[in-house]
Amino acid sequence: MAKVSSEELGSQPISKLLIKQAVPASIGVLVMSLNILVDTIFVGHWIGAIAIAAINIVLPVSFFIAALGMSIGIGGASIISRALGASNYEKALKTFGNQITLVLVLTTSIVSLGLFFVDDIILLFGGKGAIFAPAKIYYKIVLYGIPLLAFSMLGNNVIRAEGKPKFAMYSMMIPSIGNLVLDYLFINLMDLGMAGAAWATTVSYGFSFTFIFWFFTSKNSELKISIPHFGLHIPIVKEIGALGFVTLARQAVVSITYLFMNNILFDLGGESSVTAYAIVGRMLMFALFPVLGVTQGFLPIAGFNYGAQKYDRVRASINTAIKYAAILATLIFVILMIFPEAITKAFTTDTEVIKETSGAMRWVFAATPIIALQLIGAAYFQAIGKATPALLLTLSRQGFFFIPLILILPKFYGALGVWMSFPISDVLSTLVTAYFLNREIRKNLITKTL
Repeated sequence: MAKVSSEELGSQPISKLLIKQAVPASIGVLVMSLNILVDTIFVGHWIGAIAIAAINIVLPVSFFIAALGMSIGIGGASIISRALGASNYEKALKTFGNQITLVLVLTTSIVSLGLFFVDDIILLFGGKGAIFAPAKIYYKIVLYGIPLLAFSMLGNNVIRAEGKPKFAMYSMMIPSIGNLVLDYLFINLMDLGMAGAAWATTVSYGFSFTFIFWFFTSKNSELKISIPHFGLHIPIVKEIGALGFVTLARQAVVSITYLFMNNILFDLGGESSVTAYAIVGRMLMFALFPVLGVTQGFLPIAGFNYGAQKYDRVRASINTAIKYAAILATLIFVILMIFPEAITKAFTTDTEVIKETSGAMRWVFAATPIIALQLIGAAYFQAIGKATPALLLTLSRQGFFFIPLILILPKFYGALGVWMSFPISDVLSTLVTAYFLNREIRKNLITKTL
């Protein structure tokens, strides 16, 4: 078989390679995040502040189901990257086919259950009072498009594993731009309200799926699978499951976090506090786009070179990724500390929400400069196929530290205790990650290089 472009992952200079991988990934995350951000602004101004809170109720449910595709995509992409690095092309093809089968079966099954228990799920995630009705409208429509989003997330990660970051970027940009255009059409021009916002989101998932399908059936992809590759191969399924469970567990914890946050903040401050959290949550998705882009760009580089046993390049990729991500995170921190009120005013004119959100934003992003190490450290273990440390480090921030903190601190500090929990959990999880990453580098990367 001829050489594939993915082999550049094992030969180009690390700095150049990381920029080549991270810039398209960052642009993709940026456009996707801008979509979420502008979508929230449109909803806030064209429908109302309650609509922002309603969407925030639905997000953890829909994102968890879609995360099945992401988790299977990332878990399989790790295998594909290492298989390509070891020139085991048949394993890469079999892995991709198994990923598709798993996503199809799992997402359609869970979406069916999600539609059956609509009212119970919305109430569980904090859809109370005036929030319930618009949340139900949005939820029922968006859920139909979630399997398409799951396939898009799967495809995006496999495209990046092939060493084609620009196409991965396009797969994120197309639905994001489409959603904004449809938002204007359905909400502003056609006055469809929450239903319009939901249909804009669902149709945009279809755009993404169409592009992903085109890519893998065109000459651009090197992974040309056939019918036998779709048959589940137990060892590959287990490996996909072990590595993918890291991502799925992280999203499950995120969904549980939303559940606690929405309910705690509703009890402490009503709809306005839930809206404040929704705005801060959008900024968490948007503001960190360059850091997340570096993390995504780092994954295939580390995985390919680890599979090729080029451990000196693996170490260089870790150091370079942490350095670049830390610089970008610090710049983000400075901007958010200076302009929180101006940023909040872009979402709403509600003075109570503006006041609470501005203060909350400073707390939530207080430890941003150090998060690069935590993100890259957890991503490294996933990239090289070490599922257990990847899982523990991924869950450390929200699962081990953040959730206990938001259950304890509000008892003493009220809503302030909720916002204080963010930087405290960031610091603690970063310290834990630094310890395990340093031990891994000394034990396995340095000794193997010597």
